[in-house]
This record gives sequence, structure tokens and C-alpha cells, in this order.
Amino acid sequence: MSKQIFVWLVVTFLVTTAPLAKAQQARKIPRIGYVIGSVGTATNPDPFARAFRQRLKDLGYIEGKNIAIEFRPTEGKGSAVEAERVRELVRLNVDILVASAYPSIRAAKEATKTIPIVMVTTVDPVASGLIDSLARPGGNVTGITQLARELSGKRLELLLEMIPTLSRVGLIVTKDMLNRADTLKRYEDAGRALKVEHRVFEINSARPQLSPVFDAALKARVGAIIPIRNTTVNLLVQRIAEHAIENRLPTMFERAGAVEQGGLASYTADELENYRRAAVYVDKILKGAKPSDLPVEQPTKFELAINLKTAKQIGLTIPPNVLARADRVIR
Repeated sequence: MSKQIFVWLVVTFLVTTAPLAKAQQARKIPRIGYVIGSVGTATNPDPFARAFRQRLKDLGYIEGKNIAIEFRPTEGKGSAVEAERVRELVRLNVDILVASAYPSIRAAKEATKTIPIVMVTTVDPVASGLIDSLARPGGNVTGITQLARELSGKRLELLLEMIPTLSRVGLIVTKDMLNRADTLKRYEDAGRALKVEHRVFEINSARPQLSPVFDAALKARVGAIIPIRNTTVNLLVQRIAEHAIENRLPTMFERAGAVEQGGLASYTADELENYRRAAVYVDKILKGAKPSDLPVEQPTKFELAINLKTAKQIGLTIPPNVLARADRVIR
């Protein structure tokens, strides 16, 4: 082969392969880092993560082809584990972070100022310092606020309608719960207006023991239990419901799906829809939108769920006017 032919072949190869290499780089698959709630695993995400994935699929994203999702379960092991899962994803330099637990969102905000963060949060994102305002969040955080804390008074009102003689409720919280003071203050303020006292019962995230909590609740003569949701408490829903039934105590949960696990009632925003909306935020950011320019949304649909089987087991009759307003009833 002559030198001229060899040079021609090399030049031809470079000219024809360079655009292909550039195209391959251009087709880099974006990676989404998703910190899973405590009821899900990397191989079997929780219903909220499944709703998020399905909405992405509806929007044209196919995992492994034009998007990848890095799941990191928290396993209900407390805020330190949640923060470490976030840091793992930041080290991977994912394109977007999705998180729901307050410790995860806060850890993400502290770990990166450049990776967009889409939250689905139960705390007040403005009061907790996650964003500047709902309309103009600023920084790299945006998403959905579920108004879980803002619904505290409504949950107490519903309990009073179901149990007119109610004068004291027990709040189950974890010792390491972040944003705890604000959460308890909302129930305290609502209770004061409704003339309902509250008692706080703590559990340890690392070694949660419920029997002492319910023994103390009975001793304090509480008339109902409200478990304050976080990743640890979410894992304990069924056990809490079982203890409550055994002790004939009504329960009002802050988490959707709790009545299917034996809880008496729950009052929440439509959580599945909120996670579908989170997928829309991801889509907008991948198409060039800045998190600081995407207003934080508030839910418009709320759900009251009641488990009549549980009501019967604890000897409680749900008033017809309350039952008529329930969006979901388990019989």
C-alpha cells in the first residue's frame, strides 16, 4: 500500500467516524438519582416511585434507552443514612436528584449547588429554608409540597367528629426527627383551638419499640394516636396499627395507604399524583428549565380514607356524615 493511499484511508476514517463519536456523546443518557422512601427497595420501589416511573414513561422516557434512574433506599434507618444516600448520588454526578424525606432534601441542598433537586416534601419548604418562596424558589430546589403539616388541624377536626368526647391525643415521633419543633407546634396550636391536648411519645429509629409507647399512651389516657410520618414511622405503619387495635385506640395517619395496613383513618394529599407531578418537573429540567424558575406546586386534591374493619375491631362507630365524606372506605 502506497503512503498516499494509507494517508487517504486514515483521513477518510477520521472524517466519517468523528461525527459518529460526537453523536454518541450527544446521546448521553441523563441519570436521575432517586432516594427511595423507607417502604421501597432498589429492585422493588414503593408505589410512589412506581408512579414517578410510569409518568416518565408516559412522557416518552424509556429506562436504559434515553434515561437511567439510580435508586437509593433509605430503609428507615434515620436521617444520617438518608443523608449518606444523597451524598452517594452527588458523588455519581447524577443529572437530577429526586427526594422526599426532609433529611434527604436538606442533605442534597447542602451537598450540591449545581445539581437540580426535585422534592416531594411534607414540610413547609419556605419555613424550613429549603426554598426562598413558592413562586420563585431560587437556588437549585423545586418540586411539590404536600402540605402534610398544614393538614394537622384538619386531622384533629376529623378525629373530633369521629370521637366527640376526644380530649387528648398521642403523637408518635422519632427522637432524631428533623423539623420536629415546627411539626409539634402545628398540632399544639390546632389542638389549643379545638380544646384537645397532646402527649408526645418517642421511638428510637435504630431500635423502635412500640409496646412501651402504647403502655405510656394508655397511662396518659389518650383517646387517639397520630403517628408523625417520616421514613422510620412509615416502615412501622402496620405494627402501629396492630398495637392500636389491640389497645382499642383510634389512629389517624399522615400517610396515604395506612388504612390498607390497619390504620383507622388517614387524611392526606393525593400522594401518587404528587409523584407523577415530580416526573413532570424532571422532564422540564431535562429540557432546559432552571429549578429556580419553576414554582413549587401545592396539592389541590385531598383524600380521607377510613377502615371500617378497624373501626369495628376497636368498637368505634363512624358517624354517617363523616363516612359520607370519605374518598375511600375499606369494609
